[in-house]
Amino acid sequence: MATPLFVPLFALLFLSPIPTRAQQIGMLTPEIHPLFQTQQCTSSGTCTTKQTSLVTDALSRHFHTVADPSVSCASADFISNPATCNPDDPASCAASCALEGIEYGGIGVSSLGSAVTLRQYLFDGTEYRAVSPRVYLLAEDGENYEPMRLLNQELAVDVDVSKLPCGMNSAVYLSEMDLSGSRSESNPAGAGYGTGYCDAQCFRTVPWINGLPNINSSGACCNEMDIWEANSRANSFTPHTCSSPGSFLCSGEEECGKGAPGVCDKDGCGLNTYNLGNPSFYGLGLDIDSSKPFTIVTQFPTNEAGELIEIKRIYIQNGEVIPNTADTTDSRFDSIAYEGSITQDFCAAKNSSDYLRLGGMKGMGEALARGMVLVFSLWNSESDFMSWLDGLPNNGPCNATEGDPALIRAQVPDVSMTFSNVRWGDIGSTFSTSGEANKEEVVTGGNIVTGKAVTAENRGTRVNVITGAVLGLAVMFGFMVSA
Repeated sequence: MATPLFVPLFALLFLSPIPTRAQQIGMLTPEIHPLFQTQQCTSSGTCTTKQTSLVTDALSRHFHTVADPSVSCASADFISNPATCNPDDPASCAASCALEGIEYGGIGVSSLGSAVTLRQYLFDGTEYRAVSPRVYLLAEDGENYEPMRLLNQELAVDVDVSKLPCGMNSAVYLSEMDLSGSRSESNPAGAGYGTGYCDAQCFRTVPWINGLPNINSSGACCNEMDIWEANSRANSFTPHTCSSPGSFLCSGEEECGKGAPGVCDKDGCGLNTYNLGNPSFYGLGLDIDSSKPFTIVTQFPTNEAGELIEIKRIYIQNGEVIPNTADTTDSRFDSIAYEGSITQDFCAAKNSSDYLRLGGMKGMGEALARGMVLVFSLWNSESDFMSWLDGLPNNGPCNATEGDPALIRAQVPDVSMTFSNVRWGDIGSTFSTSGEANKEEVVTGGNIVTGKAVTAENRGTRVNVITGAVLGLAVMFGFMVSA
């Protein structure tokens, strides 16, 4: 009988020294990163295959008290209770919380080789529940995010949006998160557990930031480049700039909000071809036929001074290279040389005042040069039905109710999105003029088997919540997906 042995062991563990202010990692669920191979290419014609992997955001995880795994450390009741989280000593919360690993199939994420599929809804035996997955690209070490330094470079991603109706948003974007996931003494889990999220929306509803409770309703801010926000009916790409490099905090409505003195550009300087007066370029059966897979290539060329001058979109479908259309009926662009791409003049003509105030193309280029983190997500919105992306009359062909999540769940609960064959490198290196991807490659990371998941290594002391052996903290850093 095991019980007599368990009691003295339990007592001995509690007599051992415990680092009560260091973050702990739970042991209820192991963290196993889905393998997701990517390629880095050069102008010499070589693409190196990288054994990268994916990690989900910290807020998607079980984040609980050590004493009772059913009690959430992210709840307002926990954070606002002085007995569990002293507002005068936020680090004291570290003594009672743990951050768990996650089973990725349970959040709608599955990967194989160089492809990942995200699902919006999962059936729990009774009904379809929304999971809205969001994952970040990890470097080969599995402990830090892959640094995407894309100034004067390009990024190519194969996409299949054929199963995405009005109201869905499949997103590929770059966030200037700290590459370690803001790892610190209070946050040893770091990127391996999806911590450190930030974006230009500076959401103030995040319960934890960098290992401490967000008692003052701060916002987690950083530069953001939305490479792709789309469904089968409409798409856009949008840069968002901020006042400072890297990840930083904002405080209060004015600093975290829109317009001056807001520290980040929330609206961005976006390009949506439907919005510019060309409804026949992208969509089901159109020039870019969204009922079939295709490749999006986004280029970030510079001038002689090394400054970003353009954000350029190219499509590849059925072996044909198709530049983004420059056709527009918007008279605001009559006085500029509009060529279907985002430039400083384009943003000025759109009156993207916050984007320009906070650095414009030069500022966005500086963030791309420093290095950003690649993010993939799938979501919908009960508040606006995603009408800003695809709604009539200006942004897409979808009517006022088509994007209602309740309607999507009832009619097409199997909505999913597949991203694959991510390649980045010198401009022109990720594809040929015939539309084919560069096939010459050098494979790295030989110890990792294709198609297998990657187990996260321990970051700091792990906590066994069954015995209560050690106490800890889980770091939460953002969940809302940028719109």
